Amino acid sequence: MKKIARTTAISIVAAGFMAASAQAAEWRFNNPLPEKRTQTAEFIQFAEDVKKNTNGEIDITVYSGGSLGLKNTDALRFLPKGAVDMSMVWANYLGRDAPALGTVMVQGTIGSEEELRKVLPVVKDIYSEAFAEWGVAATGFVALPMLEASIFCREEPVRTLAQLKTKKLRVWAKDQVENFKRLGVSAQIIPQEEMYVAMKTGVVDCAVYPALYAHTVSLQEVAKYGAFLYPMASGPYVLGMSSKKWDGLSDAHKKAIQDAGQAAWDRTNTYAEDHKKELAAREKLEAQGVKWLDDFPQADRDAYIEAVNVTWEKLANEAGGDAPAYRKRVLAAMGR
Repeated sequence: MKKIARTTAISIVAAGFMAASAQAAEWRFNNPLPEKRTQTAEFIQFAEDVKKNTNGEIDITVYSGGSLGLKNTDALRFLPKGAVDMSMVWANYLGRDAPALGTVMVQGTIGSEEELRKVLPVVKDIYSEAFAEWGVAATGFVALPMLEASIFCREEPVRTLAQLKTKKLRVWAKDQVENFKRLGVSAQIIPQEEMYVAMKTGVVDCAVYPALYAHTVSLQEVAKYGAFLYPMASGPYVLGMSSKKWDGLSDAHKKAIQDAGQAAWDRTNTYAEDHKKELAAREKLEAQGVKWLDDFPQADRDAYIEAVNVTWEKLANEAGGDAPAYRKRVLAAMGR
């Protein structure tokens, strides 16, 4: 009898353990950014916070560097269908499917931390509204630094727009294509994960990229020169998931995820040290063989920013729908 009782007790404990294990949901988080990016560490911390907040009931694994084979530009297609549980989503990649989203914040329109802080609450509201219409719940945000976009070139030093007009340039968003076209420069969109090969093989001569992140994609191995062109304040990354999946969660799990998302925002929504980090990144690139040139002339930098404002209005009007209204909301927040 004792043996039977002991066996029964063990069975009950084992069944309880298996039931508890079955309750733990294992989620996949798609991260197209390289593992070395600062934001990747934030996504991993977010996943750890969610696991802690849910007592292990939601266990998120972050897959970085596009290892799941999902393209940035397809986020509004694969997320609503639940192809992955969560994903980092960036509005600037979504111009094909959601032109209005791609025009909320055109890079180059904001040149100071003060303006950025005024704009971000409005931008977050717009993103939440717009993504919901696509069946994507914005569960949190990760802020990007006030970056400084530079021109990296393979073989020849380029630090004027006149020189850049003779080169093939890699960019990552439609607004950049339009803006450089307005300035007489030929630009094409090449995904971040394909940029290294494109530079190495001469598909493009130069690439727009922040010096702060250049090492994460080994740009120093394929570019001999770099020069600053324009300030780059961007809308935040969105921690997105299917609205259907979100709606199916318990209130406790929703709060756990939102709390983790808020913690990520609080950690990243800070900009005081960004320029110092930029200068340190340039020094490191020089030590790795990239010759850092003088900034593009002020006249060229002013021309770029002036063109950005024209491009922003043009793209918003072309996108139609809510795009012009989004632009007006952002401009109002900026006090313009």
